[in-house]
Order: sequence, then structure tokens, then C-alpha cells
Amino acid sequence: NRAGSTGEIASFRYDNVTPVGGISVTSSATAYNTSSDYRLKENLAPITGAVDRVNALQPRRFNFISDPDTTVDGFVAHEVSSVVPEAITGEKDAVDKEGNPEYKGIDKSNLVPLLTAAIQELTARIEALEAA
Repeated sequence: NRAGSTGEIASFRYDNVTPVGGISVTSSATAYNTSSDYRLKENLAPITGAVDRVNALQPRRFNFISDPDTTVDGFVAHEVSSVVPEAITGEKDAVDKEGNPEYKGIDKSNLVPLLTAAIQELTARIEALEAA
């Protein structure tokens, strides 16, 4: 809770040292941040073949077993893992020591760069067709 000021309210660190994300607030918004500073990156390259990769994704409509009356749009983690592996956490069919399922998860925000690159590729195609 921050009273009267904006800024970070939670910081996430790897090995208690390296900042890897945080939660920041203003008087009217909340931001969930992950590390993105250029000083943390190397080997930058454009995303290519984005349209093909987007076409490999399989968006689905479904309900969760625990909520049969609510249908939602989303993805199945196992299907996304071969296209955008960084969006997926967990291992297929994993169980804990007691044999209970450890389910895979998805961070759909990891799909945004691929979707942006696909839009850019499609825009370039449209512009080339319009110029012809």
C-alpha cells in the first residue's frame, strides 16, 4: 500500500540480488513489470516468421472442469509450448511426491511480441499489395 505517492509496491529478485520484476502503482493504475532494460539484453534480432508461428497457435473456447458453467477463450499450455516455449511453465504430466498433479501454466503476455511482429509482417504485405 502506498499512501500519497506513486512507485513500486513489490519487487521480485532472483537470488535476493538481481531485480527481475515488480508491481508499481499510480493514483489510478497498477503495472505488473518484468525486466526489460536494454542493459540486460544482448544478441537482439528481429522476430521473423511471426505469421507462420501465430498460425501454429490454437486458440480455443473451453470451460475449466471446476467451473463448467463458464466458457472462456484461451490456450492449452501443451499446445503453445512448441510455438512460444517461454510462455509456459511446468512440465507435461508432472506430479509431486504424493502423486498430485503439478499443472502447466501460461503467461499470455509472452505472446505479445510475437503477435506484434505478425501484425508488422501483415502490414508490410498489405502495403506492398497497395503499392503494386
